[in-house]
Amino acid sequence: MGETGFPVGDASGVPVVVAPEEVDITNADELRAALRQAATRGPGAFVVDLTSTTFCDSAGVHALVEAYKRARAEGGQVVLVAVSGRSVPRILALTGVDRMLPCFPSLAEALASVPAAEPR
Repeated sequence: MGETGFPVGDASGVPVVVAPEEVDITNADELRAALRQAATRGPGAFVVDLTSTTFCDSAGVHALVEAYKRARAEGGQVVLVAVSGRSVPRILALTGVDRMLPCFPSLAEALASVPAAEPR
């Protein structure tokens, strides 16, 4: 499987995409690739960890919305992790993305919100 510039890990059987400090037009395609890679690791939910992300422009927001639409069409779910008090949760609120994608302040809370991964 091809690797992306954004790490796609695993936590408790759930794929986790770790976003960098800045997500913008220069790396939004890498984010899209990582989101697709996470989605192919099996049906169900995956997490996008934005805890280190301090900036996310419209290209990054668009990539998250695309992932949400694709996951929803396939019966899956995308869950976000973002630290409150930073700009990313504010951007998600201003764009309405926080009404589509559940957003949690910690990875543990995000993982607790998704159904248990099916054994492979």
